[in-house]
Amino acid sequence: MKRKYLVGAAGVLAAVITGAIVAPQAVLAAKGASMVEEGKKIAFDRKKGNCLACHMMGDGASPGNIAPPLLAMKSRYPDKAKLRAQIWDATTANPDSTMPPFGKHNILSASELDKIVEYVWTL
Repeated sequence: MKRKYLVGAAGVLAAVITGAIVAPQAVLAAKGASMVEEGKKIAFDRKKGNCLACHMMGDGASPGNIAPPLLAMKSRYPDKAKLRAQIWDATTANPDSTMPPFGKHNILSASELDKIVEYVWTL
């Protein structure tokens, strides 16, 4: 009888431990997905990121063509921090850039900037 309870308790403990390990990963994945979706909305918003005014990107309608298309961003920016710095102030890397310094001039909040970076990095 004791053995039955021990086996049952071990099973419950294993389920709890497994859940404790898997659950945070699932939460992080969901949080990442929502950040990407929110970043896409900001990037496509004509009053906020307005990335489509200049860049072809993802499934955006009526993109501009005065800036490079946003493709293969993970290979172009393996270091996500460099992509963020580019969006923060593109004139740091290229003084002749016409891209607005979204972070430097407070066009986007730090949170909005992070969300756009998460989205653009998926392209």
